[in-house]
Amino acid sequence: MSETIEAQLFEVTETAIAKVLEIRSNEENPEALGLRIEITGVSGADYTYDLAFEEVADRTEGHRHIVTKGLVIMIPDESVANLSGATLDLPNNPMQGGLVIRNPNKPDLLADANLELAGTLPEQLQQLLDQHINPSLASHGGFAALKGVDGATAYITMGGGCQGCAMSAATLREGITVMITEAIPEITQVVDVTDHTAGDNPYF
Repeated sequence: MSETIEAQLFEVTETAIAKVLEIRSNEENPEALGLRIEITGVSGADYTYDLAFEEVADRTEGHRHIVTKGLVIMIPDESVANLSGATLDLPNNPMQGGLVIRNPNKPDLLADANLELAGTLPEQLQQLLDQHINPSLASHGGFAALKGVDGATAYITMGGGCQGCAMSAATLREGITVMITEAIPEITQVVDVTDHTAGDNPYF
């Protein structure tokens, strides 16, 4: 059960609100504090975030204020668009602890890329992997390798930290697939053929 706050802007689950209020209760003058949520950069195929308690009175300008169940959430204006539709929640794994932001928005990893792909489709795909995709995955200790091309379908395997990682499917779907299909329109489908049961952290 979650409560929508300013429709289409941001959503906070009731369990996340309870956790934040619990943590805030240990701060000095907690009632004066709100939770600032800001996009700070990009890591791999996702945004990175900074969450911190700050006095609401100090963040009246340049921030969108969202109030729910006694908690003020402050989002800098420059982060509002890329947090639209996102959800603040607790991790699915209760042993993980902390908070997670489930954000349907993904950074445009090719926005500043100087793409000069040449040759056959497999050659272009290999260049894209080497020059743009794998440098992004390297921040997570992983990499992607091209296994082959059949018509408009590219077959990719995930290695390193991506093999056996439950997040690799999302990385492929939301990051790698988007980059490949945008950079090489002739490719319309990307298939992960990794044997994830062989990774250090296999999932089934």
